[in-house]
Amino acid sequence: MALLLSLLTALVVLSCGPVPSLGCDLPQNHFLASKNTSALLNQMRKLSPFLCVKDRKDFRFPQEMGGSQLQTAQTISVLHEMLEQIFNLFHSERASAAWNTTLLAQLHRELHLQLEDLETCLVQLMGEEESALAMEVPTLAVKRYFRRIRLYLEEKAYSDCAWEVVRVEIRRAFSSSANLQEGLRRKDGALGSS
Repeated sequence: MALLLSLLTALVVLSCGPVPSLGCDLPQNHFLASKNTSALLNQMRKLSPFLCVKDRKDFRFPQEMGGSQLQTAQTISVLHEMLEQIFNLFHSERASAAWNTTLLAQLHRELHLQLEDLETCLVQLMGEEESALAMEVPTLAVKRYFRRIRLYLEEKAYSDCAWEVVRVEIRRAFSSSANLQEGLRRKDGALGSS
């Protein structure tokens, strides 16, 4: 749990809005898209998670993704990979059959906006900070994490409960991220008023 909190803290710093120290500025609408994504994941709930307790699983969030251990470009790369994997997961034919298509289309739009912002940052940072090889290790851990999620869905025959477990897993990360973003924003405001 501490590792997830550490990674989310790093991701929050990257998505709070314009941050000049990054070497690129994420626009304010990136933060709004992140909040919208979290809200959409909440709205997509079809079943009570309590009905799916027997289907719960630990997907082993990657330890290699500890936010304090990653350089800025690596963290942006990890966040980009996570968003891309989430986009692909919810962009499949199986997802279209499982979820409300209107909410799914909105989720795709919000994720696409965030991916575009991060791609712009990655292009700016790639030459400045890290080689492509240095990006590969943490993003490989993300790919393995999502592979476990996909295998789980397959093993559970894409059941409604399996999709609900996955939705909760992904929503948890967005929810924690939003809470941390707000805490950092308040902290930053207190520092600015000193």
